[in-house]
Amino acid sequence: MVATTALIERLNRREAQVAIIGLGYVGLPLAVVFAEAGFHVVGIDLDPRKIDAIGRGESYIEDIPTERLAPLTHAGRLTATSDFAALRECDAVSICVPTPLNKTGDPDISYIISAAEQIALHLHAGLLIVLESTTYPGTTTEVILPRLSAHESNLRVGEDFFLCFSPERVDPGRTDWTTANTPKVMGGVTPQCLQAGVALYSAAIATVVPVSSTEAAEMTKLLENTFRAVNIGMVNEVLLMCERLGLDAWEVIDAAATKPFGFMKFTPGPGLGGHCIPIDPLYLSWKMRTLNYRAQFIELASEINTAMPRHWANKVQDALNDVGKSVKGSHVLVLGVAYKKDVSDMRESPAIDIIHLLQEKGAAVSYHDPHVPSLHYEGMAMECVADLDAALTSADCVVVATDHSAYDWPAISEQARLIVDTRRAVRRAAL
Repeated sequence: MVATTALIERLNRREAQVAIIGLGYVGLPLAVVFAEAGFHVVGIDLDPRKIDAIGRGESYIEDIPTERLAPLTHAGRLTATSDFAALRECDAVSICVPTPLNKTGDPDISYIISAAEQIALHLHAGLLIVLESTTYPGTTTEVILPRLSAHESNLRVGEDFFLCFSPERVDPGRTDWTTANTPKVMGGVTPQCLQAGVALYSAAIATVVPVSSTEAAEMTKLLENTFRAVNIGMVNEVLLMCERLGLDAWEVIDAAATKPFGFMKFTPGPGLGGHCIPIDPLYLSWKMRTLNYRAQFIELASEINTAMPRHWANKVQDALNDVGKSVKGSHVLVLGVAYKKDVSDMRESPAIDIIHLLQEKGAAVSYHDPHVPSLHYEGMAMECVADLDAALTSADCVVVATDHSAYDWPAISEQARLIVDTRRAVRRAAL
């Protein structure tokens, strides 16, 4: 209790130093929010480009303008390093590292393990550790805690150091719900851990929602994104069914959305993208397999969503056939390679899969994206077309993969000979 009280007092007085491990789409916004709340923040990342950019006060994340970052770095409120020894001077550390899937589709928590081992090397009395990276229920207590306890057996969780899980809820490109005002779920290994975690995040984030355990907090994150993945899978299947029934799926969905209760609108598209929705449900599915339980909704939704890029590649082939052309040798222009509109984030973007599939069919594929000047992803290297107007008029088929706001959809409709629109962007603009 003495350590808890001392830490909370330092947090309340903004005397605490906070470390953020991982300075990507989650970590950098969190670091900025803590620095703006009055804490001295040190970001830790192994990418020297990020360290150098922060040193110059330049942001590499669209959600954090340089104009917002620079005053914090110039005032010394936010610094960055690749040296984990900085943890020795910190009172709290948040882990914001990637948790991808490996080649077999199983969770890859190697970045979490590496961060935990580095923290263990510099663990000291009074330190609060908060895991933010999405993972399966039990990771905090089964993976992180044993590594911390084994390295410093004389330090006890809940008495000498504190361990929590608080799932990130970052939606790149949003301005209405940000790191600072999106409610933050917090679970602690012990009540004292929870008390410390709530004290830290309440100093920088408008609303903190405590839950009974780290496992409950881990499961909360997976439920949120499984809900989206399953419902997107359902409307993607509705699209496939409506095509066979000769119906307009978007008309049906829009009509259903007029119901003021009992319905939430989701829309079909080219598949799932981003750092959460395509991946997080599979963490839960994997965990349940270890308990001899099959998460059937998750697996079915994943199957449908994963198949959507191939569906749209086949639609391009059919559309070209209808005008007497083979996909082999045809020039196809893909509009948008980011996973969602108005961002540059290409993680798990279905547009990449569509490009691969069309190239496998023999198409000559180019792309345009106002947010992605060059594409270097999964072995693919392409440059954004310089002259969009010329590319639109010369392409045999234009595929709308990402409906960026910057596009002039009526003009695109006029210039393109043939359009396959995975987002219904052209039709929406005409209504």
